[in-house]
Amino acid sequence: MARTPIDLLQGTLDVLILKSLSWGPRHGHAVARLIRASSEGAFEVLDGSLYAALHRMEERGWVEAEWGLSDKGKRAKFYQLTPLGRQQLKNETASWQRYSVAVAKLLTATVQP
Repeated sequence: MARTPIDLLQGTLDVLILKSLSWGPRHGHAVARLIRASSEGAFEVLDGSLYAALHRMEERGWVEAEWGLSDKGKRAKFYQLTPLGRQQLKNETASWQRYSVAVAKLLTATVQP
């Protein structure tokens, strides 16, 4: 059964990008592919949103970038997490876990509190 893409909630893209980069440096297109593959196609990240987020994260010091060659031999900007980015990923992961537990509690409630 084909999965229908899910709209990303405000603030979700940052944590997904940070997690994608936690496995090592990647260029933007590889980040988008990893997010799509890891979510089994549920999250489709558009280039405009992806690069705006990467640039914002670079300004905040969460990622740093350098030019290199992609696996296809094309010049690409590779992004990697900074120590501040790793801490941000840890903070955001904890926040999202609390959020998802709270939503699950409400959605599975059988009795009104």
